[in-house]
Amino acid sequence: MTHLPRYAELPRVAGVPSSWGVWGDIGTDHFGCLNMLTAARVVDAAALVHKGAVFALNWSMGLPDPPLFNRDRYAHELTGDERSLGHDDVLDRWNTQSSSQWDGFRHIRNPAAQADAPGTGHYGGVPDGDHGMHHWAGRGIVGRAVVCDIGRYRASQGRDLRYDAPDVIEPDEIPQCLAAQGTASRDGDVLLMRTGWTAWYERQPAEVREALARPGGLAAPGLAPGERTAEMLWNLHLAALGTDTPAVEVWPPGSPLPREVADTLRADPERVHEVFVHTLLLPMLGLPLGELWDLDALSYDCANDGRHDCLFVSAPLNLPAGVASPPNAVAIK
Repeated sequence: MTHLPRYAELPRVAGVPSSWGVWGDIGTDHFGCLNMLTAARVVDAAALVHKGAVFALNWSMGLPDPPLFNRDRYAHELTGDERSLGHDDVLDRWNTQSSSQWDGFRHIRNPAAQADAPGTGHYGGVPDGDHGMHHWAGRGIVGRAVVCDIGRYRASQGRDLRYDAPDVIEPDEIPQCLAAQGTASRDGDVLLMRTGWTAWYERQPAEVREALARPGGLAAPGLAPGERTAEMLWNLHLAALGTDTPAVEVWPPGSPLPREVADTLRADPERVHEVFVHTLLLPMLGLPLGELWDLDALSYDCANDGRHDCLFVSAPLNLPAGVASPPNAVAIK
């Protein structure tokens, strides 16, 4: 843990840099970059609590509404009636990725690794069924978080983010934003990238929300696809990345390439990572991704007091073999 390789120094799997084997034998590591959340780093992060301000980062379970990416809207049944001694909740067709979420390592595989490497193309060569949110839940996710307020930074540059368009956030904008805030990143940080997308979504009328949920209707800002983004994130040596956008990366995937070109690249196992950076970050680098988080209140507080770091605590669902989970996350300052 005293030295992690740079992106260019990582061993290659299926032709791209990979952290498989960095923290344990291939086929055995369920944590990837979460391995950086050592006891010493947890202790250091706890020292960041000065005023006792707590910020809940889960968005409403009912948003987005309608759900994006053709996911189902859950049904909430309350047992009993007004005469009952008590009630229970029953959720039907609840998708763990319909609102604030962690993408776990079962969510995305790398198709080239599936063909060319041990295992099924999921992180670390671990078999599909051996991954699951229960691994992360068993240890919790606790450490130092740094807020990268890219929405506020872009506004200060006179280049406001477009929330209804595939506005690409280039890799070099992340360290530039952190430098402008006076924020120094450290190995093992959880990076919280706030754009303002969830707050924008809440202001939209029903017809706009419905259009976003239709197949092919979503356009949203996010990180650029390709290895330049993967290299930037890896070289920060992050433990995890959480954002308030629908997909972490720009959507549609591969923007601003013409859609037909991006679709052709997505269909090529050797080149899909050029337009869909999920296939690098999750299965190859082992970087957990959080999406649709509510980061506005935290980011405003950071802007007001000039402190962009905090204690971060997340308790994923203890769901055996689960693909994803609400983050159940709080930031404490």
